[in-house]
This record gives sequence, structure tokens and C-alpha cells, in this order.
Amino acid sequence: MRLNEAEKERLRVQLEEMKCEHRDLDDVIARVTETAPFDQLKVQRLKKRKLSLKDEILRVEGLLLPDIIA
Repeated sequence: MRLNEAEKERLRVQLEEMKCEHRDLDDVIARVTETAPFDQLKVQRLKKRKLSLKDEILRVEGLLLPDIIA
């Protein structure tokens, strides 16, 4: 699938936003788990969101940097 420059730029912006949210989730998870007892369900949801973001980041990176067949 070939992307035009406008689509590539939109994906780059989206990618940066997702990476930022992914980093922010690390901080949120760390803060939530600092004090015991903590809300295990909340931590699970945050980790699930983080994993979902990681999958989406990899998908977008794959669109921007397609594999080169050697």
C-alpha cells in the first residue's frame, strides 16, 4: 500500500501521540502501584491500554517503514 505525503505526515503525528501516551501510561502505572493497597483492576486496565497502544504503534510503524525484501 502506497501512502501519499499527507497520509504519511498524518501517521507520523498519530505515531508520536501514541508513543507519548504509551510513556505517560508507564508513569501512571508506577504512581498507582507506589502505595499499597492499590486498585489491581485499574492497573490491569492501564496495562491493557498500554499493550493495545504498543500493537497500534507497531502497526503504524509498519505502514511508514515497510519491510525491504533482501
